[in-house]
Amino acid sequence: MKFTDGFWLKKKGVSIYSPAEVRDFVTNEKSIILYAPVTRISNRGQTLQGPMLTIEISSPSSDIIRVVSRHFIKKIIKQPEFELNYSKGFVPEILDEEGQLVLKSGKTSVRVNKKDFSISFYYEDRLLTRSGTGQMGYITTENSGAYMREQLDLSIGECVYGLGERFSAFVKNGQSIDIWNEDGGTSSEQSYKNIPFYITNRGYGVFVNHPEKVSFEVASEAVSRTQFSVPGEKLDYFVIGGSDLKEVIHNYTAMTGRPALPPAWSFGLWLTTSFTTNYDEDTVSAFVDGMAQRDIPLRVFHFDCFWMKEYEWCNFEWDREVFPDPRNMLKRLKEKGLKICVWINPYISQKSRLFEEAVENGYLLKLEDGEAWQWDLWQPGMGIVDFTNPAACKWYGDKLEALIDMGVDCFKTDFGERIPTDVVYHNGADPVKMHNFYTYLYNRAVYEVLVKRLGKEEAVLFGRSATAGSQKFPVHWGGDCVSRYESMGESLRGGLSLCMSGFGFWSHDISGFENTASPDLYKRWSAFGLLSTHSRLHGSSSYRVPWLFDGEAVDVVRYFSKLKCSIMPYLFSTACNTAETGIPAMRPMILEFDRDRACDYLDTQYMLGDSLLVAPVFNPEGRVDYYLPGGSWTNFITNQQVTGGTWQYEKHDFMSLPLMARPNSIIAAGNNENVPDYDYLDGTVLHVFEPRENEPASATIYSVKGKPKGTVQVLRNGDQVSVAVSGLKNYSIIMRNINHICDLKGAAFEANSMGSKLVPLEGAHNITFKIV
Repeated sequence: MKFTDGFWLKKKGVSIYSPAEVRDFVTNEKSIILYAPVTRISNRGQTLQGPMLTIEISSPSSDIIRVVSRHFIKKIIKQPEFELNYSKGFVPEILDEEGQLVLKSGKTSVRVNKKDFSISFYYEDRLLTRSGTGQMGYITTENSGAYMREQLDLSIGECVYGLGERFSAFVKNGQSIDIWNEDGGTSSEQSYKNIPFYITNRGYGVFVNHPEKVSFEVASEAVSRTQFSVPGEKLDYFVIGGSDLKEVIHNYTAMTGRPALPPAWSFGLWLTTSFTTNYDEDTVSAFVDGMAQRDIPLRVFHFDCFWMKEYEWCNFEWDREVFPDPRNMLKRLKEKGLKICVWINPYISQKSRLFEEAVENGYLLKLEDGEAWQWDLWQPGMGIVDFTNPAACKWYGDKLEALIDMGVDCFKTDFGERIPTDVVYHNGADPVKMHNFYTYLYNRAVYEVLVKRLGKEEAVLFGRSATAGSQKFPVHWGGDCVSRYESMGESLRGGLSLCMSGFGFWSHDISGFENTASPDLYKRWSAFGLLSTHSRLHGSSSYRVPWLFDGEAVDVVRYFSKLKCSIMPYLFSTACNTAETGIPAMRPMILEFDRDRACDYLDTQYMLGDSLLVAPVFNPEGRVDYYLPGGSWTNFITNQQVTGGTWQYEKHDFMSLPLMARPNSIIAAGNNENVPDYDYLDGTVLHVFEPRENEPASATIYSVKGKPKGTVQVLRNGDQVSVAVSGLKNYSIIMRNINHICDLKGAAFEANSMGSKLVPLEGAHNITFKIV
């Protein structure tokens, strides 16, 4: 929200009161409390009037600084609040020095100038950002009430990322962004997943601790600052430091929650019935059998909305006119090696048999007069489940448990964005704060049912809406996109922004949701989709099986599905690392190469884990421009070596794209290209790329249950190379583009078109050789 009229003036009716000095302060073991009048006090008479801001600075955990500024102190705090994790017993260091107060938290600190009011944030001795004179403030307006504001400095060349799944420009500088969930598709400024957290290429993050609407002006109202404001009398935010961007996200997700590890099977190909298409068991069986007949690995089948009877969403009952024997139908599908997903939402239509029961028991959101809130958009007369009511959560969960008993493995938790604010919640929660936060309670309720019935290792959902903390309940997909190359690009921008906001796993509707893609777009998007963490073929009014596009589409989906299955040891190890550290599995280039300024604006390519670069093709001709950081990179598919440090201009057919292996990396592949979940420790093929002098390359291979079981390390010293492996059976090593070796010990040599293949001798765990 903008409050000023250019640099000099304020908007009509707006008054801004900013701290002018620190008049007094109090320190205790854990915090500094500042008393900051909005005018410089030159005589006692000036102390008889306000405003005066009370500012508390503290640290809940190492490298995280919390700032809470208040005008009037309100004792009644209305729910909800974000569920945050603090380090128990953590105590920062507080220093009262001449001219300044200092609070140190790990290597991150904040320095308060006592005279000319300013708050400056540092990592070690490196300035991160600063709030100076006239930046923090209490604001009154003529028509819209009071606000609290902060403005944090942006330095020259500083780029801002994150703020949720945003489909606009990846770098947020110049944008006005409201954190307010909306069902707006991928082609607008609205977002399904609004997260009040941003991170910059200067090496810090900012989390605004307000579940309600937060308005950001990112280098827009004040072009050298990021501004954020909230209605009311209090503003609460955290500045998060780290040695690099990865550590910043690691620290942020330690506080807001780490992504859970999705089961290995969820990384395989998902196929849906699509939205408004006609289908029955014969249709579903034809799709499933058609994929098998064409040798396309399929792991999950999803039933979209019309598995339930029209006008009755949600009643959680199969439409018996179309699916007369759902239990046995699911059994037949599962015998073909499939997991089953069904669509749900948090709404109960008036025609649903559950509506009256929900009204009578108080399970729906209510109006002030006690009647259930209803409207006709989406489902006629629908109400919304009140997940602040424990009884409603159990009632809703019981319906899901009955479906799990029938054979359902996971749920697509659609919707949850258009939540009204003129309602009353069971627990008295603030309906404005609940607008964004509702999705957290909705998805948590579903996820907890899955954990309860199937176990944490098997729990996964496919969610659309989100807020801060929702990363704990993966997976999330990008919402309703259009079947155009431009929409493919905006989907990727949204995913990269979400991953910079603490989310670890992301998917999208391959080939677009609305309309039907051209065959070339379908094939290009399939390659991109099958090199995302999760992969789903889904549409609106037409089916998305590949043979309906053309014969080559079948080949493309087959090839990239099998490729993804084959590199699952690498992908699943990446996923396990994401669950442990919070660092996303799908990464913007700037996250992996934060010291390479050429990566600041890149949003048409990404890193899949730390060692594979993916550059999707966004045109029918196969042209692709992408940037490679320094070093000698290798195309994982073609084995072609490319020197980095510059832009590449290539042309690819539909069976290829730039899938580039990072120098000095190890990509673990498996022995199965038909399913994503298998024994990653038996028959592993270790692809080694460009080992660097005296820089060990290493990899950890996890079991399908998410346990670290295997390790490999490669070290080059001159022409001598040593390889140490543990925990693997029947493994082999391919030294990519190293074709001539000698003095091989511990393994037998096999010629290979991609390099030197080494097959260890029985019982050998250490291999050495020289490069000729």
